[in-house]
Amino acid sequence: MAQYKVPGVYIVEKDAFPNSVVEVATAVPAFIGYTESAANGNDSLIGVPWPIQSMADYERYFGGAPAPAFDFAAGEKGASAPYTLTAGANSQFLLYYSLRMYFDNGGGPCYIVSTGLYTKQQRAAQDFLDVLGALTRTPEPTMLVAPDVVLLSDASKVPPIFLGHCNTMQSRVSIFDVPGGDKVRGVSPNDQIENFRSSVGTDFLNYGMAYYPWINTQIVDSVDFTAISPATLGAFATALTADVTATLTGANNQAKLTALTAKIGEMQKLVPAPAADGAKSDDATPATPPSPQQIMSLHNVLRTSSKLYVQVMDEIQTRLNLLPPSGAIAGIYGRVDASQGVFKAPANVSINSTVSPTVNLSDYEQEDLNVPLDGKAVNAIRAFRGMGTLVWGARTLDGNSQDWRYINVRRTLIMLEQSIKYAMQAYVFAPNTATTWVTVQNMIENFLTNQWKAGALSGAKPSDAFSVAIGQPATMTGDDVLNGLMKVLVKVAPVRPAEFIELTFQQQMQTS
Repeated sequence: MAQYKVPGVYIVEKDAFPNSVVEVATAVPAFIGYTESAANGNDSLIGVPWPIQSMADYERYFGGAPAPAFDFAAGEKGASAPYTLTAGANSQFLLYYSLRMYFDNGGGPCYIVSTGLYTKQQRAAQDFLDVLGALTRTPEPTMLVAPDVVLLSDASKVPPIFLGHCNTMQSRVSIFDVPGGDKVRGVSPNDQIENFRSSVGTDFLNYGMAYYPWINTQIVDSVDFTAISPATLGAFATALTADVTATLTGANNQAKLTALTAKIGEMQKLVPAPAADGAKSDDATPATPPSPQQIMSLHNVLRTSSKLYVQVMDEIQTRLNLLPPSGAIAGIYGRVDASQGVFKAPANVSINSTVSPTVNLSDYEQEDLNVPLDGKAVNAIRAFRGMGTLVWGARTLDGNSQDWRYINVRRTLIMLEQSIKYAMQAYVFAPNTATTWVTVQNMIENFLTNQWKAGALSGAKPSDAFSVAIGQPATMTGDDVLNGLMKVLVKVAPVRPAEFIELTFQQQMQTS
């Protein structure tokens, strides 16, 4: 207030509008997993939640995709398979490709939390649990996504701890993949769905959602011979030589066979096998590293000349494109939130950059996934003719709860709670009087009215969709005021999805 001591004109500005509630972000996932690098200059980013806007940002701080290294072994004579491929340790990291699926499916800004580098020898669930403390101090993320967990031998330790963390924060949910979800359900004790349900426990299930099966994607668009491990490249070259020799028979093809054999030898020179014991490491390294153009040129020659080469490269590409769906699902949450709102169930939505689910589910098979006796629903991913691959479920793991059965209800309530919570910060230490109570009530009612108009709340009129109570004697006593308590009661009617649509047809008598 101005001090009127000097004669003159004084300007007093008064606020015409009260404080308002601002809707918080709803689709900001934290991707947790292993990365090629993790540094911002000289500062390590391992275990540090770091915001990014794009794949370019990711590669700047966390490096690129894992370099695949598959061990090739020719099949025995008379064996059913002409060869076997075994994925090396560096071929089993999923975060990078899952993040690409996230952006391909409409994802926006997110956080990356590196649990260690690709070179980390011992990988365990504890790597993922250790970073939760840092995430507790980072309020922005609204989802936890950890695709690498499915590859851990002790993956079952992660879900209950993640759910407990989400319950503590009350501002985020966790999207889970089913370990072994790339295969058809087994029979107990090898039923991966039942094993997953057992691992999640019984607490805080409304903060989690799971999806099955995995998906065949189009993220990796090409693979060349550098995906074969150097240690088995010689065996691969021998098999290729045998393949082209069997194909190019006769004197007329001798020159072509000689040229192809030389090309196969060139492949070994470009990616030499490791040095033998006692030899200098320099002996196994080309004086000049091959250029991408050299590799691609040789790859194209081999691909047009050897059926075996095509089979091996296609299989490696298929296996690299096999991904758990959590990254794509997180992107879909962002896409649906942006286009329709967090109150819209993220289901009946196509998954971009996807060829097919790894398992084709029938209606009967989905019954136990969607409505199990214990309520731990697992949302199905299904392929429909003419529609592509769709997310065909919208339930949390707390499927038996009338309050928290649906994903959109859980996430809508988080949005409402957190938005109002942040707006209420302005009234901490404000006078706990009727004037403040009216201001707070009007602020919250205005926000909820806008949400009702947007379609987030159900009701013919605002009073049917929500109510806000504050003050004496509605929510507080005189003792509460003396103890510094301001209590607000907010009731809302969130919209629920039409999960089951019943059409009834009945014939009527002809009237004319």
